[in-house]
Amino acid sequence: MTDLSTTTAQPLATTTADAGPVLAPRGRRSLGGYLFMPALLIATLIILYVVVQRRELSSGEQSVLAFDNVMSNLGVHLRITAISTILVLLISIPLGILLTRSFARPITPPAIAVFNVGQAVPSIGLIALFAIAWAIGFWPVVVALVAYTVLPVLRNTMVGLRQVDASVIESARGMGMTKTAVLLRIELPLAVPIIMAGLRTALTINVGTATLGTFVGVDTLGVLIVAGQVQNKQLITVVGGILVAVLALLIDYLASIAEDVLRPRGL
Repeated sequence: MTDLSTTTAQPLATTTADAGPVLAPRGRRSLGGYLFMPALLIATLIILYVVVQRRELSSGEQSVLAFDNVMSNLGVHLRITAISTILVLLISIPLGILLTRSFARPITPPAIAVFNVGQAVPSIGLIALFAIAWAIGFWPVVVALVAYTVLPVLRNTMVGLRQVDASVIESARGMGMTKTAVLLRIELPLAVPIIMAGLRTALTINVGTATLGTFVGVDTLGVLIVAGQVQNKQLITVVGGILVAVLALLIDYLASIAEDVLRPRGL
């Protein structure tokens, strides 16, 4: 019987038909590696602030770019992103675990096909459909984002669990561990890097797509972009676009830290 303590999982640098390239193992980042992105984002915001302050703003620009207004839009944007991401995790990870169990193999292809529908429809079309069929407002946008981003996390969960070395699982079972213990203590920890890669993809998509909630009455940061187009004020559009980009990069950075913390040592 193979010794569990000396057995390692298969390399993570693989390619699958379902999920494409999978992230390879990497070492822990240095302090400079952790500080680079926050420094870049802070510098970007400072430069943006200086540029706006030096411009002579019209009354329309002052109204849209007022601090309280921008913070309100940012708060709604963050709530939509956070709630939709939590719902994606609650759906994708348990379902991904279920679909990798041997008894669920017959239902795996149709289940994946169902979740493919969400990404087959353009994001703005999906949000519009939910708004028309349900209502105008916050929750239809959240549900549309969940439908649109659940697939990356689901696929990566399945890929991460499937690529765990079978000999590791057999060794654990031979040592008397239950199936639940093997899943919680071996399979999921070894699958964390790939699951987190899917989560980071979903987060980035959610931040960008949440701007479209503006078209169905939700005051996200997309309000700035639309207002700039309506008023023909490029400054407002640029500010809105930069804020969305900074938010997406910041959330991706925080998710990368979570990935480093959760990643088992040696992977």
